[in-house]
Amino acid sequence: MLRIVVGMGSCGVAAGAGRVKEALERAGAKPGITGCVGACYLEPIVDLYEGAELKRRLVKVAPEDGPAIAAAAKSGDLAGVEKLAISAEDEEFLSRQTRIALRHCGVIDPESLDAYRAADGYKALEKVLGMTPEAVIEEIKVSGLAGRGGAGFPTWFKWNAARNAKGDEKYLICNADEGDPGAFMDRAVIESDPHSLIEGMLIAAYAIGAKEAFVYVRAEYPLAIVRLEKALGDARAAGILGQNVLGSGFSCDIRIKAGAGAFVCGEETALIESLEGSRGMPRLKPPFPAEKGYLNKPSNINNVETFANVAWIILNGGAKFAAMGTENSKGTKVFALTGKIRRGGLVEIPMGLTLREVIFGIGGGIRDGKRFKAVQMGGPSGGCIPESLLDTRIDYRELGATGAIMGSGGMVVMDETTCMVNMAKFFLDFTARESCGKCVHCRIGTRRLHEILTRITEGRGKEGDVELLEELCRGIKDGALCGLGQTAPNPVLTTIRYFRDEYDAHIRERRCPAGECAALRKFKIDPAKCKGCGACARKCPVKAIAGEPKKPYAIDPAKCIGCGSCEAACRFGAVAKA
Repeated sequence: MLRIVVGMGSCGVAAGAGRVKEALERAGAKPGITGCVGACYLEPIVDLYEGAELKRRLVKVAPEDGPAIAAAAKSGDLAGVEKLAISAEDEEFLSRQTRIALRHCGVIDPESLDAYRAADGYKALEKVLGMTPEAVIEEIKVSGLAGRGGAGFPTWFKWNAARNAKGDEKYLICNADEGDPGAFMDRAVIESDPHSLIEGMLIAAYAIGAKEAFVYVRAEYPLAIVRLEKALGDARAAGILGQNVLGSGFSCDIRIKAGAGAFVCGEETALIESLEGSRGMPRLKPPFPAEKGYLNKPSNINNVETFANVAWIILNGGAKFAAMGTENSKGTKVFALTGKIRRGGLVEIPMGLTLREVIFGIGGGIRDGKRFKAVQMGGPSGGCIPESLLDTRIDYRELGATGAIMGSGGMVVMDETTCMVNMAKFFLDFTARESCGKCVHCRIGTRRLHEILTRITEGRGKEGDVELLEELCRGIKDGALCGLGQTAPNPVLTTIRYFRDEYDAHIRERRCPAGECAALRKFKIDPAKCKGCGACARKCPVKAIAGEPKKPYAIDPAKCIGCGSCEAACRFGAVAKA
C-alpha cells in the first residue's frame, strides 16, 4: 500500500489542497501532509510514496480525483492516475535546482518533530554543543554564507561582533517580516520546515551567547505562525529548546512576535523598535545592533533563509557550501519566481547561474507566447534588468552593477505588455506608502517621484521630467536614513537607464508603447473583422462606440477613455489598440 502525502503550504491550500485531502479521507485514505515543494504553479500536489521512495507526483489534483488516487494507493496500480502525473518538462523545474535551504520543503511533515529528526534534524545542534562558539563561527566563515535578507553581509562577521560585544545579556532575532511584493521564500520555509529555522537559530544563539531569541514574523502569515508555534512547543517538550538544551548546560528559548506588516520593519533597527513595542522607525547607525540592539543589549539579526542554511553547513562542512557559487557569492539562493512566467514558484539555485538560465531554463520562459521585456530583482528596493542583460550572473556584485540588487529573492518577470514607466510608478506608490516618515528625503521625496511618474503615465508629462526624476533620486539616495529610502529610487533609475525610450514616448508623443497606461491608450475597430454584434458598444462605459446591427461599428477617439472594455467584449478580435 502506498503512502499518500498532500502538499498543504499556503499555495496548495489556496489552490484547493484542503478539499483534495477531505476527498481522499472520504474515499477511505489516510493522507499525510507536507509543505510547499516549490512548484506552486502545479498545486494542488499529491505525492505517492512506497517507503521513502517517491513513486509518483500528481499535479493539479481536483477533489473528484480523490477516489482514483485512494484506489491506486491501496492497490499499487497507478494506471488510473497517470493522467495526473507530473510531466517530464515540469519535473525539470525541480530537478534543475540545488536545494539546501529548501531541502525538506515539500518532503517531510512540517508538523512532526519525528519526521524532522528522521531527516538528520538536530544532529547539527548536537555537533555544535560539543564545539566551542569560536569554532562554530569559523565554520560559518569558511562557508562564505552571507545574509540572505538583502544586504548580503557576511554572516560570520555579524555573529562574531555580537559574540565579542561587551555584556552577558545578548539577544538573537530572526527577521521573517518579508515585505517585498512577490516574495514568499521565508513564509514557505517556516510553513514547510519550521524545525530547520529553530535549529539554525539555536546554533547561532550558542555561537553568540544568547539565551533568548525572537522570530519577528508578519501577522499575514497565519499558517506559518501556527506551524512554528507547534514546532517550538514540540522542541521544548523534547528538551531541545529552553533550559539545559539536550543536557548540554546551554539554555535558550525562542518566542514569536507577530508584526503588523510594515515594510520598513524589514530594516533591522526598525524591527527592533517594533519588537520593543514602539512604532517601527529606523535608528541611526552606529551604534549597530551587535553593540546596542534589542533593549540596548548586543543583538544579532538574520533572516529565515540564512538560518535555514546553518544546520546543513555544520553537518556537511563550510567548505562544501563554499564550493558552490562564485568567488563573491557562495552557496545557493532561493528566489520567488513570479510574474509573466510559465513555471512560477520557489527556485533554489547555486549562485553564478545566469538570469537566462533561471527564467528560460527552470522557469520555462514567458507564457502566452509573449516576448521577455525585463525582470525586477530585489522588490521595491531593486531594479529592472532588460533583455540585453539576461546573461548577467546571479552574484551580488554583478547584479549590483546593473543597478538592481539581489534583495531577499523576489524575481518578477515582465513581458512586452508591461509599461516600464507604470512599473516604476507601482513600486514608488508602495515605498511612498510604506515610508515611516522619519526623514524628509524619504517621506517627501518618494511622494514627489510618484507624483511625477503619475503625471507622465496620465499624458501630462513635460520636457525636463526625466532629468528632474534623476535629480530627486540622487538626493533621496544620499539623504535617506535607512535602506528603504536609500534604495527606493532604484526602480526609477533602472527604468530610465534601460527604457528611456518609453519615458520619451509618454512625454513627447503622449503614447504608451506597451499600451498599458489607460490615459494614453486608444482603440480602433477593424471593419473587416467586425460582425456588427454590438457587444463592444454595450460594454463601453462612455458610449464612445456606435454602429448598426450586422454592420461594422466604429469608436469615437475623442470619447474613448482607453478602458479596454470593448477589446475584452469582442469575440472576433476586431478591436485592437490604435
